[in-house]
Amino acid sequence: MTERESGKFAAIVLAAGAGVRFGGGKLLAPFGGRPLIAGALASALAAPVISVVVAIREDPELEAAILALDLTDATRLVRVENSTEGMGASLAAAARALPADLDGVFVFLGDMPRVGAEVATTLILALGGRNGVVAPRHAGRRGHPVLFGGDWLPALRDLGGDVGAQALIRQAGARFISVETDDPGVLFDVDRPEDLTAAP
Repeated sequence: MTERESGKFAAIVLAAGAGVRFGGGKLLAPFGGRPLIAGALASALAAPVISVVVAIREDPELEAAILALDLTDATRLVRVENSTEGMGASLAAAARALPADLDGVFVFLGDMPRVGAEVATTLILALGGRNGVVAPRHAGRRGHPVLFGGDWLPALRDLGGDVGAQALIRQAGARFISVETDDPGVLFDVDRPEDLTAAP
């Protein structure tokens, strides 16, 4: 393991959305014999991280489903009281639950169940220091998760409303890079029920 791989990283899994285009209940929809959220959690837990924070809305059924999964002691659920304000509110709530001395923070999306385990390490190796931001790219399109260097943690904590990670990527300018991967899972997300059968 290289020095960069052995840094102190954490992961956020965004799972507080209402899933309006899906018709509700998206993250509980069956996918591969498990709730959809299980795939994103597995990807985050497979990354070389010291903790995983899952941002959820007030949803007892989703919370129970997550707690029933094979989690680790390093997994923490954070209820986002203002989740209806948008992704920025969820990101900020999750980021505030993380320690301040991280080398980087991954942001995974709860509706992306097919991100391969090797993607996180690829992003760490490509990260241009604590002020860098890196994301995977496949077939010419940028995907997820996004890895923010540790210097971005205060900015993540200060997000609000529907101002999410995309605003910080724009702010990063030349400090943002995308790295090519042969994993189509970095692009596969579920917005509507028919997407469940379109997995790569």
